[in-house]
Amino acid sequence: MRAALVILIGKQFFKKTFFNKGLFVLLTLFLVVLTYVTINGWRTFEAHHHVVEHHQGKERQSWENNPDKHPHRMAHFGSFVFRLQHPLSIFDSGIESYTGNAIFLEAHKQHTANFSQASLSTGLMRFGDLSIALLLQLILPLIIFFIGYASMTFEKENGTLKVIYMQGISIKEVLLGKVLGLFLIATLFFVPALIALWSISLIDMYAVNSKIAIRTFLIAINYVVFFLILCCITVIVSGKSTNSNKALLTLLGSWLLFFIIIPKTAQVLGNAVYPNVSIIEFKAAIENDILKQGDSHDPNDPRFNKLRDSVLNANNVSDTKDLPFNYGGFLMSKGEAQTAKTYSDHHKKLIKTYKKQNSITNGLVLINPYLAIKNLSISLSGTDFNTYENFLIQTEKYRYMQSQYMNDLQMKFISNKAKSSGGKVHVVKKDYWKAIPKFSYEFVSLSKTLRNQILALLSLNIWLVVMLLILIKFSNRFKII
Repeated sequence: MRAALVILIGKQFFKKTFFNKGLFVLLTLFLVVLTYVTINGWRTFEAHHHVVEHHQGKERQSWENNPDKHPHRMAHFGSFVFRLQHPLSIFDSGIESYTGNAIFLEAHKQHTANFSQASLSTGLMRFGDLSIALLLQLILPLIIFFIGYASMTFEKENGTLKVIYMQGISIKEVLLGKVLGLFLIATLFFVPALIALWSISLIDMYAVNSKIAIRTFLIAINYVVFFLILCCITVIVSGKSTNSNKALLTLLGSWLLFFIIIPKTAQVLGNAVYPNVSIIEFKAAIENDILKQGDSHDPNDPRFNKLRDSVLNANNVSDTKDLPFNYGGFLMSKGEAQTAKTYSDHHKKLIKTYKKQNSITNGLVLINPYLAIKNLSISLSGTDFNTYENFLIQTEKYRYMQSQYMNDLQMKFISNKAKSSGGKVHVVKKDYWKAIPKFSYEFVSLSKTLRNQILALLSLNIWLVVMLLILIKFSNRFKII
């Protein structure tokens, strides 16, 4: 194979297509939409970031300004935590619009995240967000198919392929040249999008954020591989088709099947095979389990008698009032541990169901490169389900720490003779509220993200190798006329 001839054929295809007026109109429209989507994404991210910072600051101020009070009252006063979006959500919004942005944290309960963008929007949200990634995943493949569907059939229909072959140029070189030319045309569309993507790494005070830059580089590489696969598929279909109309219909049918039908069917199938309980059933199941455990607010609850007796024996006293610590705080700390485990078990079961639903789609990445690039894109952009699950885990860890901290204060400072948590006698100084560290959310690490998407990474590389092998090893099977 002669690389110079492959490059020459690629240049000719590029020049011929580039000077087509239709391409100019298509490229102009694409760039206009891309510009709008990018600017809108930046504005949306900045607005959300400012709102979260504002409300988180106000919430912390409200927490710290609470007066002296009983620690358990403070535990039920609770606090809100807000979810920061990953900067790369500007590129790929993923499931951001459908997941909650704020969680109320209080003792004995685990609340769900609320105030998602979709819940506050019109029904049009069900069609998805228009993002840079959406343009690259759905619109640009369609453009590549339209530009390249006649790349080989045109040569056959006009008899030029036979002339080229008689001049000593192999079909293998022609196919690779067409792929190269089509890929160069595709770069006119996706390079501006990748430049917009790279600009996101400058989001921190106009200095390159290395963590975002690495993710940006990986996203760009995977999209390049994805478009190479599409270019190979387009040229192969064009080469095997008897005419241009058949090639176009085949490519459009493939686009509908792999980009629309299979993903949607997989989602519906996942929900049907692994149905999840309703929110009413979910809450009822938790409440039933918690009621069986006893009321930790009642020191005389018979279900805690064994615990009380063991504590009294360990401290050589006969009454809880004689304990060197507040028994009510101790009891509620044990009750908090029980309820936290109950909530955790039910949430893990629900999360497991969601993951089973997603497993059908995730398993199809081996036969569908669109699903592979989609999963990689949202994962590297920090907008996938694993990222959201990570947020829930961190908020629960913070909630549990906050509740147990209040129980510890009650054990240490509140007298056993206190009959209630009301009044101004049995209280703790408000300085202790400030001692609780602020909630700080950490995004999923890059290494964990890549481990979660190893199948998608393998899928893209396997698809590219297979497409190149088809072009190289089986090029002699293509009909010249």
